[in-house]
Amino acid sequence: MANRVDNIIQENSIFRIGTVFSVEGREVKVKVDKVKNASHLLYKGTLIKNVSVGGYVKIEKGFISIIAKIEGESIKEEKQAIQEYGKEENKINRILNAKLLGYIENAKFERGIKELPLIDNECYLLNLEEFKQIHQFVKPNDKPIQIGTLALERGQEIFVGVNSLFSSHIGIFGNTGSGKSYTLAKIYRQLFKAFENQSKFKRNARFLLFDFNGEYNSKDVIISNKKVYNLSTKDINGKDKLPFCESDLLDKNLFSILASASEKTQQPFIGRTLEFYKKVIGVDEPLNYFRNILRKRIEDILCMSDKVKASLLLDYIEQILPEYVDNSGGVGSLRDDFAWRPDKFCYYLGDFKNYQCFTEDVNFVKETKLYKQVDQFEFESDFISKIIHFLYLQLIHDVLSNRANNEHIAPAINKLKSFQKDIAKVIEITDKSVDFWGNDYLAVINLNEANINIKKLIPLLISHKLYSEHKNHKSDNELEKSLNIIIDEAHNILSYESLRESESWKDYRLETFEEIIKEGRKFGVFLTIASQRPSDISSTIISQLHNYFIHRLVNNKDLDMVEKAISYLDQVSTEALPILGTGMCILSGQLVQMPVIISIDTIENQHKPNNETINLLKNWEDEECPF
Repeated sequence: MANRVDNIIQENSIFRIGTVFSVEGREVKVKVDKVKNASHLLYKGTLIKNVSVGGYVKIEKGFISIIAKIEGESIKEEKQAIQEYGKEENKINRILNAKLLGYIENAKFERGIKELPLIDNECYLLNLEEFKQIHQFVKPNDKPIQIGTLALERGQEIFVGVNSLFSSHIGIFGNTGSGKSYTLAKIYRQLFKAFENQSKFKRNARFLLFDFNGEYNSKDVIISNKKVYNLSTKDINGKDKLPFCESDLLDKNLFSILASASEKTQQPFIGRTLEFYKKVIGVDEPLNYFRNILRKRIEDILCMSDKVKASLLLDYIEQILPEYVDNSGGVGSLRDDFAWRPDKFCYYLGDFKNYQCFTEDVNFVKETKLYKQVDQFEFESDFISKIIHFLYLQLIHDVLSNRANNEHIAPAINKLKSFQKDIAKVIEITDKSVDFWGNDYLAVINLNEANINIKKLIPLLISHKLYSEHKNHKSDNELEKSLNIIIDEAHNILSYESLRESESWKDYRLETFEEIIKEGRKFGVFLTIASQRPSDISSTIISQLHNYFIHRLVNNKDLDMVEKAISYLDQVSTEALPILGTGMCILSGQLVQMPVIISIDTIENQHKPNNETINLLKNWEDEECPF
């Protein structure tokens, strides 16, 4: 017992560094004892690092140990006469500026302020056990995975809890070459290693990674067993295609975005068309139903007395019908067997002398090639092409009924047609239940060879679909299902400053992901975003993230965004951002009690992302040439 007391007294005498002399809210100033100004202290034959900026102090107040982090230091000269001091330097006091973090109670560190220190409370260095306690980030009922070590204390391993990290929205930020993609790969690599043999994990967990640069599509990157979709708009027929049901795409907002539809005229028209489509597809014989409507519209058009309008609507009819092949095998005209009589204001069949006006007997319309060609009409296998046919037919109906103006609607259809080929290269319509993963739990969608429109469309389309399904699953009590959406280079789709798209498209895209990040946690949907330009990303999204891995950032706009949007950062961490080494990052958020600078552990070579910077010397120098 006596030895234990002696050890405590000895430890306290060595570890004591000074006393509190100022308390202003969370900010505390500590006057360091003059004998404790050395860089290291000797304790039981071991050198101990003395307190410094970025380190911690323990303030003893009764039976409570209050923990503070040193954010700065200064010196203060005492005003007494010099002769009171043996040496000149003894009149200089070292002052530590610290900010309260939490307290230790029952051998456990708790973040927050329970009590404020008092003037003259003694301050101590942390012993090894206390240091470990404040860097214990795994809750008792959670599963730990190691992701790195403290950057300034290499021996201190950093573990995080699986549930605390992956049941949250994660932000990974850093300039090119700072280790951002490496960190993303590392944390998910550790997760999959920990659960790869768990059958419930394979059944209930799904991970979807949007890869804009082709860094994760190689066979062994992160894990070997994954489903990879290599999408391309460069190849004529595309490479891989994503499966969708028609119902996934029958969304008024989606088509309005694709068509850059105006709110007052074009969007209501698209809505009417989609309802028309659902009605036709829902009948017993949809093809015959569509053909009969088409025949009736041809009759209405050929009986019109307005040639200009009729000619325009006939153009739309020809957009719907297949090409007419004549007896010689060539493409013929569908209009050469009828003509317009200006004296009668009508279309007619026959020659100018012997004719039959359609307005006098509509049955003659049935003898035209145009009418008969309806028998050759078939629904397109390409979904967008099929919808375009419905759009033209709806436009004909609206113009005939004076419900819409051609000049107002046609541009939206033309815009949608410009997307048609690209969408067909990356999407296939299936009658089966859509599953992007097959037998795997990680799906990688490689968008490296897709154009800018598809890069923005596909993540939005899939995320919206899957998020909606998870919301419905909650009502079905399927809460065991979880989805982690991972977006590398997230500024490609989450930027609020894009000049390449309409405001409606931008708003719809951001609103979708903002809803996911605000509400997704309730439905088991979690978002991980990585970006080299956090300032380009919606501040709403940045501020709603729960945990952050922040690598080196040097751009002032990025630094300002991070400082304003992330409340968990302290001054020391913020000032360290521009000078962090490659592979080092600040871990901050709900996961940890306070921001810490960590070095991310290495990944096996075969599991690294394909993002290494080209070695110019290796490619430029001959092997026999000395450096």
